[in-house]
This record gives sequence, structure tokens and C-alpha cells, in this order.
Amino acid sequence: MAKIITALPKGRLMKQVVEILKEAGFISTGLDIDEISRKLVFTDEKTGHSFLLAKPKDVPVYVEHGAADIGVTGKDVILEHGKRLYEVQDLKVGACKLVVAVPAEQGINRVEDIPDHSRVATSFPNITRHFFQKIGKQVEIIYLNGSVELAPLVDLADLIVDITSTGTTLRKNNLLPIADIAFSSSRLIVNNVSYKTKHGIIGKLIEKLNEVKGDDSDA
Repeated sequence: MAKIITALPKGRLMKQVVEILKEAGFISTGLDIDEISRKLVFTDEKTGHSFLLAKPKDVPVYVEHGAADIGVTGKDVILEHGKRLYEVQDLKVGACKLVVAVPAEQGINRVEDIPDHSRVATSFPNITRHFFQKIGKQVEIIYLNGSVELAPLVDLADLIVDITSTGTTLRKNNLLPIADIAFSSSRLIVNNVSYKTKHGIIGKLIEKLNEVKGDDSDA
């Protein structure tokens, strides 16, 4: 039986993702998560499956180009990159949403009231551009790789588009969310070719994940 190469997301969600894959019988229960997290590539000797650890934003690249058969990353990342691959399962962890947020002192409560040509700081330029084009707003997009909340504080940007789960970071920086752009959670993605050539084993994994997390094959 063909074995599978999986791109796992490094960071805070990796432990939850590994536990889900253990529940599904895809990773051996005896594997130590701390030992796994110190490696870039490892093989589960009991199942024969191999794994590589990548930044969540890089996971779709590894999957699309066939370095990995499957991977796990956020819906927000999939939307931003627009990669050609299959999204087959919602793992229901890492829930968050992508929002438009403005400094509270601006007194803006609706996206319609954002002045044209405002500067928007974000790590999601493609999603942001599409959103503002859709509502007919002309804005200047400033790409940042992280700490997006800092931009309005130092007058780099007038508002931001960023992910939030609890809203705590936004509140601490006096930022008010005024619109939801997209809801996100961790998704299982599959390489187009692998989905056909290794459909048996990938299909079995999807069935097991349905038992563990519920059927979300139309994610």
C-alpha cells in the first residue's frame, strides 16, 4: 500500500492536529509530540507514513507541488494563496476569523464609512484586495508579515485586516472589529494527483476523520 507524506503546521496548532491524526489511527499513539516538534522531517515507523514540518502559510505550497500528498493548514491560508488542491476536511481546531478593524477613536462602525484611499495593513493582501474591490472601496494595501496591530499605532496604516480568535489583542491595541471577512479553522488539503493515485489510503483517512470530527467533506 502506498504511504503518505503529510505537511504538518508548525506552531501552536501542531499538537492538536497530531492528536487528531492519532485518534484517526494515522499516527502511532506512542509518538512523542515534543520529539516530533524538534524535527523537520520524520517517519512513523509503525505506520510507514512520513511527515514534514512547515510554517502554516507554506503548507499549501508543499502540497500543491507534490512534496507532500496531504497537509493541514487554515482556511484563511487557503483563501489567501488560492492554491490548486483539494480541501477535504474541516478538523474543527484553530477556529478564528478574518476581520476589518479600525482604531476605536476614529468613530467608524461600518466598512462603508471607511474613507477611500485609506491605508490597510495586513498579512492577507489577496483576500483584502478582493474584499475591498467587492464593496467598491479604493484602499492602499500595506503587506506585513506579522504584528499587524502595530501599524495604526505608529501611523503606518489607518486600519487593519487580521485574524482574531478572542479579540483580546485587538482590544489591547484599542482596535475595533467592524466587519467579518471570513471564518477559518484547520483544514485537511490534498494534492490533486495524490488524490487520484493514492485515493484508497487518503479516502480511508477521510473516513476515520469523519468519525473523529464529523463529516465536513464539503468544507
